[in-house]
Amino acid sequence: MWTVILLTISNIFMTIAWYGHLKYKNVPMWIVILISWGIAFFEYCFQVPANRIGYGEFNAAQLKTIQEVIHLLYSVYFNFISKRTIQVEYAVGFGLMILAVFFVFKKW
Repeated sequence: MWTVILLTISNIFMTIAWYGHLKYKNVPMWIVILISWGIAFFEYCFQVPANRIGYGEFNAAQLKTIQEVIHLLYSVYFNFISKRTIQVEYAVGFGLMILAVFFVFKKW
């Protein structure tokens, strides 16, 4: 459970670092890069412990899959609050990613 919580917090910082600057086109690129790296530092402060705690309960592929699903869910939420519509091709792609999660975690 701690793994998922820490990865969720990490993804919030990651999304802000990667996409938060898009609203500020007038800010010089070098400043945006420095700010994004500063935010990414906090992402790693949560991601690294999450992976350390989770490794053993999950393997590396499963940890990465959990991180990607959290990122996907947060991205959908981010688009929702930004009042952007989810296009059909995005919904199909997200659905296929969820199917991929099934295959990664399925015990055969």
